[in-house]
Amino acid sequence: MIRIINSKKAILLTVFLSFTTFIFAQKTLTLESKPLLKISGTSSLHDWDMVSETANGKLLATQESGKIIEINSLTVEMPAESIKSGKNGMDKNAYKALKTTQFKTVKFDLKSASKNTDGSWNFTGTFSIAGVNKFVTLKIKETTVGGQTIFDGTYAFKLTDYKISPPTALMGTIKTGDDVKISFTLRFK
Repeated sequence: MIRIINSKKAILLTVFLSFTTFIFAQKTLTLESKPLLKISGTSSLHDWDMVSETANGKLLATQESGKIIEINSLTVEMPAESIKSGKNGMDKNAYKALKTTQFKTVKFDLKSASKNTDGSWNFTGTFSIAGVNKFVTLKIKETTVGGQTIFDGTYAFKLTDYKISPPTALMGTIKTGDDVKISFTLRFK
């Protein structure tokens, strides 16, 4: 009799654990192709944007019924020379300022993530730009469309925070402003 009860308990425990694992599944998601990464700034002549649609990324998250409830790790890495302005001279100045011959990528590496009551996230981690690492916290909006998790956010900073001298052109008559902003839309599946 005791063996039958213990067998039933073992079966019930196995079924419960299997069901729990199905509902709360940890999953690795990959950054979909063509993310939108835009860097915006000012100069003494005009405002400017540089855009990249090239990056690699991995997200390890716990999901419940297809929704992310916990983020365990996230890394996004963009080739520094993938950002383009549409103006060859401006691109060369930007690559020189970013020291792309020495530092090939711009990278974000998540250290912790917490979900806010409004459904957004706070991502705290390290941003690596031009060989300088800064610990930052980003507020991220999350949406889910067609099975994809989409993260939208911005990061405003000063170039000099990353030891980047704001580029100049035409013998210093055109000067880039120190304040810039990275805007991004990342789709993980």
